[in-house]
Amino acid sequence: MSTAAVNTSPAPVEEPWSPAEFEARLRAVGEQRYHHLHPFNIRMHGGDLGPEELRRWIVNRFHYQRHIPVKDALITAKLPTSELRRMWLRRIQDHDGARSGEGGIERWLRLGEAAGLDRETLLSGDSVLPGVRLAVDGYVNFCRLRPVLEAVAASLTELSAPDLMRIRIDAFERHYPWIDADGLAYFRTRVSQGRRDSREALDLVLRWAGTRDDQERAVAALRFKCDVLWSLLDTVDAAGRGERQ
Repeated sequence: MSTAAVNTSPAPVEEPWSPAEFEARLRAVGEQRYHHLHPFNIRMHGGDLGPEELRRWIVNRFHYQRHIPVKDALITAKLPTSELRRMWLRRIQDHDGARSGEGGIERWLRLGEAAGLDRETLLSGDSVLPGVRLAVDGYVNFCRLRPVLEAVAASLTELSAPDLMRIRIDAFERHYPWIDADGLAYFRTRVSQGRRDSREALDLVLRWAGTRDDQERAVAALRFKCDVLWSLLDTVDAAGRGERQ
């Protein structure tokens, strides 16, 4: 009885994408999957949210905001040099502040106050929706457990953030004048910070991803992060559906 020959030769290794193609693929993820395309954000920027919907978003998005320095601390611990750790530590300070009363978390609290929320409501977390907790926990654990390349690549949603912040500032000023302009300081600050952060992270990912497998894992990590942000908005949007009917 004859048997078919078994091919035991290894599968061919795919060549890495060129740096230009790799960067284009990373940027395409944001263009196609970033949450600027989510129906909730489209309604927000079109002026179609009522006060309760907007406050619900602020409360639940704050749960994400307060975990940004946590995930950045986990990434910092993975970085191999003092220079890189110093660079990434600045992100923690951007959100936690150099002292009490400063930083992105404080500015988000002030956004909540400008929208009629007290900071105890935000800080307690009692109103955070379960789906938002799951999404945020998933992202923090991703940064805890995955290799540093993937954790840094997931942060590249910052490539799309500056444009979103500019759109959001204009939308809030135009459609939600009942929110004091001082409450928009978080969005204003993130335009320049997001541009700087994404440039630094992109440089690392382009340098570190030396194989096609590395590159594909980096792209997948960025897709995952987009899914986290999308899931957060899915949850917030669903919670307000009854109010719109």
